[in-house]
Amino acid sequence: MASTTNYVCTITAAQAEQLRGLMQVRGWTFDQIPYSLWRGRFGKTTVVAYESGKLTVQGRETSDFVQFLLEPEVLQEARFGYEAELVAVENPAMLTPHAGIDESGKGDYFGPLVVACVYTDAVTAPKLLSAGVTDSKAISSDRKVASLAALIRKECSGRFSLLAIGPESYNRLYESFGNLNRLLAWGHARVLENLLELVPDCPRAISDQFAASTNTVKRALLERGRQIVLEQQTKAEADIAVAAASILARAEFVRRLEGLGKTVDMTLPKGAGPAVLACARHIAASGGQEALGKVAKLHFKTTVDAIGGDSSQQ
Repeated sequence: MASTTNYVCTITAAQAEQLRGLMQVRGWTFDQIPYSLWRGRFGKTTVVAYESGKLTVQGRETSDFVQFLLEPEVLQEARFGYEAELVAVENPAMLTPHAGIDESGKGDYFGPLVVACVYTDAVTAPKLLSAGVTDSKAISSDRKVASLAALIRKECSGRFSLLAIGPESYNRLYESFGNLNRLLAWGHARVLENLLELVPDCPRAISDQFAASTNTVKRALLERGRQIVLEQQTKAEADIAVAAASILARAEFVRRLEGLGKTVDMTLPKGAGPAVLACARHIAASGGQEALGKVAKLHFKTTVDAIGGDSSQQ
């Protein structure tokens, strides 16, 4: 486990405060990022305690930090390195054959929407758990996401599917569906159908519940997809197959976003904040909405603001 550079767990607010005190006397420096209680840094290792209770550890010293400080002093239990064994006891269903579905780019103005589906079983799930595969949103480093994506592609070779919808296709589909949830349901259904072509005996699939009705995805499935059990859950990324799908989707999103940036000789920022609006205005100034439509999702309010709306509403 010495090579592990990423770890995620859940702690209480009291434990977060206790951990900060222990880190402070060891020379860690602290600041804060959105939705966090604090972020601590020491050397090339970063620890973030989020308001939600999630704690992330990233960097070369992850193993030592978890094994010699976090677990014995705060969690008071030894779990690190035994993820697969613990899952087998606490959540045995995670090690059974199933597929996980997740997407990336939904909240990003620039770039594609990428949906991924990954099949895991009792052989691949422990390997992914031991490698530190977790929800991509808990990993701040694009390089780390790319590294884990390469591992997933290797361990789950021939048992995953990807659907990348570039901005121009996305804009046409959004206009056709008229609703983001319907477009997402269509994308989730397509990657699941593609996965079932590769793994026909996959018994069930798990995805995040992004619509009020759980029937949204089910209605978009074709005949093969309707024959398996589809579970839609909140916080589905806690499942290893869904987490793997989130990493594959994010890695592909980042790769394609960089490629789109080269077409306009700019680095296209992620998300939908002020930097995104400034970039969108630059593109719109020379090519208008037509130019934006080649690199961005036009239904975002950013489009109106970029072309001439009130930027204070962004």
